[in-house]
Amino acid sequence: MSKAADLANLIGNINAGGGGVNRNVIINGAMNVAQRGTSSTGVGASDGYFVCDRWNFAQATNAGRLTMTQDSSAPSGFANSLKLACTTADTSIGADEAALIQQRIEGQNLQAFAKGTSDAKPFALSFYVKGNASATYTAELFDNDNTRGNGQTFNVTTDWTRVELTFPADTTGAFGDDANASLYFNIWLHVGSTYTGGTFTNGTWTAISNANVRVGDGTSFFDSTDRTFFITGVQLEVGQNATEFEHEPFDTTLEKCFRYFQKVPSGVGSTYIYDDIVMHYSSNFYGSMQLMKKMRGTPTVTVTTNTGYYEDGAGHSITNGPFTRNPDAMSINYYGTVNGGSSGHAGSIYLAYTTDAEL
Repeated sequence: MSKAADLANLIGNINAGGGGVNRNVIINGAMNVAQRGTSSTGVGASDGYFVCDRWNFAQATNAGRLTMTQDSSAPSGFANSLKLACTTADTSIGADEAALIQQRIEGQNLQAFAKGTSDAKPFALSFYVKGNASATYTAELFDNDNTRGNGQTFNVTTDWTRVELTFPADTTGAFGDDANASLYFNIWLHVGSTYTGGTFTNGTWTAISNANVRVGDGTSFFDSTDRTFFITGVQLEVGQNATEFEHEPFDTTLEKCFRYFQKVPSGVGSTYIYDDIVMHYSSNFYGSMQLMKKMRGTPTVTVTTNTGYYEDGAGHSITNGPFTRNPDAMSINYYGTVNGGSSGHAGSIYLAYTTDAEL
């Protein structure tokens, strides 16, 4: 896109109520943050966040499997992409099968679209894609609050290309102004006849019916173990036209991701952190920790240790725990039992934890 064209699009979007900084409601669209790890194999049997932060893999009864990686192949101006590589093909597609990648967006981050009002604004979606061969998939905006959706097909080639799609304003059904998942951005990669048996209304907002989700002649990602799909530079903004991707500093993206998931330590250079605890009686320990950033809601917490407890220069073993109790969006509390502690004394343990408040 030329600078003149991008400026014209940006001005047009500003006139439509969008534009400016922080216009992209997608988090980690450049696939730069991957707290959980840079590769995951055998993906396909269950839903989950596996590699790049905020990008969920969702499925239904499919037999195909893939490897998901944060990959260094990327278009000019980007360093990373999310790569899917088929490792187990599924060519006998059952009616209820489905596989897609998605990002779920809080309603309070979507109010600028004024959806469900007479002042509703259009959605401009853009992203870069490539694959091992030509393919056709479906990009969908799913309004989870009002069970409405709008899908459009797009093409993939063996070269990086930018897809630009405009979804019209929708005056039906407002997004909730809260921390819940109001909008799903979905890319449908593999579906059975349950999702293709109706009428696909390309680019039109309609009440959701599974049969109308995707066109029947779209590509199945699991058609061959040669199949790959790469994506990066995902942007969703208010306006009629896609503008140049809004790059931001890495730490800005990381801070946004911390609202949904935190991993301590990060896994780079250390396995555990050293945390102070206090003994109650001679065997029970208690500790707490402030989270790096307030999370979207009360997280699911997983705490692990190296089983060692240290008090007055002596080492003891942890016999139970640590277990978590009464976490909130700002802190976690944990407890357990040790062998040989002293009531009222302070000690230390090596600790690692994850907190998950994903949508």
